[in-house]
Amino acid sequence: MPERRTRRSRRPFPDARSRPTVAARITVHPLTPDRWPDLEALFGPKGAYGGCWCMFFRRPRSEWSAGCADLGAGNKRAFKKITKAGEEPGLLAYVDGEPAGWCALAPREVYGGLARSRTLQPIDDQPVWSVTCFYVARPHRKQGVTVALLEAAAKFVRKKKGKILEGYPSDPKARWPDAYAYQGTVSAFERAGFVEVKRVSKGRAIMRRALPPGGGRPRS
Repeated sequence: MPERRTRRSRRPFPDARSRPTVAARITVHPLTPDRWPDLEALFGPKGAYGGCWCMFFRRPRSEWSAGCADLGAGNKRAFKKITKAGEEPGLLAYVDGEPAGWCALAPREVYGGLARSRTLQPIDDQPVWSVTCFYVARPHRKQGVTVALLEAAAKFVRKKKGKILEGYPSDPKARWPDAYAYQGTVSAFERAGFVEVKRVSKGRAIMRRALPPGGGRPRS
């Protein structure tokens, strides 16, 4: 059952001293058809960012742009079809049982947008899974949700027999709109055990986390 229906997690805590940290209250689950309403609630009527519905890297640019019309109705239909087919195209984070964050991940070859990118070309021939984007609800930003999603992504990919998880975070040097950091930040990836493998521009890096079969983070 989706986390949003779990009433036990909504009980108020008796006082601030006994209240767990936000990180302790975060749970993460793959997006499955029964959790689609939670994604809708999280993304809102605009589909997270401008009608994207997390299809920017999955669709040809012309199809994605057309799909952004009418608050992203076309992109929403396309993404819902993927979810209904059972692909599990990403992870949902919950805080106290309410949907709070999202990250998209899949084998790199799923994302045609990465193949078309001039700066995010493969750095070698190793098979990797890619984390392409994040969305965290405004009340839950800067509270560890992105790091929790990355940690859960590593576990998810390891279960799928993946050996490398890769991301393309920004490295902001000054305050900028949250929407610009939709691919995550270098600092968040570092906290989740990723290391920079290539600096593709002043403000963007390719980062990886090796996924040893036994679990846990790789030793440095």
